[in-house]
Amino acid sequence: MAQLTEQIEQLIQPIMDDLGCEVVDIEYLREPHGWVLRFFLDKEGGINLDGCAAASREISTLLDVENILSTAYSLEVSSPGIERRLKKSKDFIRFSGQLVKIKTLDAIDPDESGKSRKTFIGILYGFEGDNVLIKLKKSEEKINIPLHQIDKANLKFEF
Repeated sequence: MAQLTEQIEQLIQPIMDDLGCEVVDIEYLREPHGWVLRFFLDKEGGINLDGCAAASREISTLLDVENILSTAYSLEVSSPGIERRLKKSKDFIRFSGQLVKIKTLDAIDPDESGKSRKTFIGILYGFEGDNVLIKLKKSEEKINIPLHQIDKANLKFEF
């Protein structure tokens, strides 16, 4: 699936550039009602309903012409939301200073105490080398998490 979503992203990127949109994420998955191709888009100042509708029309037309999906699917285009997913190194740089929640593929021992874990919540300090830097919320300790170890990372909104 990852290869297919990467192919789709490369295909639509020129159109998204023309619309001033950033492709934050693409999901292609089977849900109870069938296959769903979901795009999360953003743009300077945020994306609104009209921007999503315009992008949806362009994406739909291009995918129909290119015919790279052999199964029927529903197309969804939306904003990444308040707890947007962070995937690319530029995301970790852009949202430096924000509260994040990161889940890793394997348990990590951030302070060599022998107490490993997979979930970290803290303030994002950016990206250095191939590591995401965060300051843990509870202990104020700064840790490096290798990008290849991140399973899922999101901005975290506190009410």
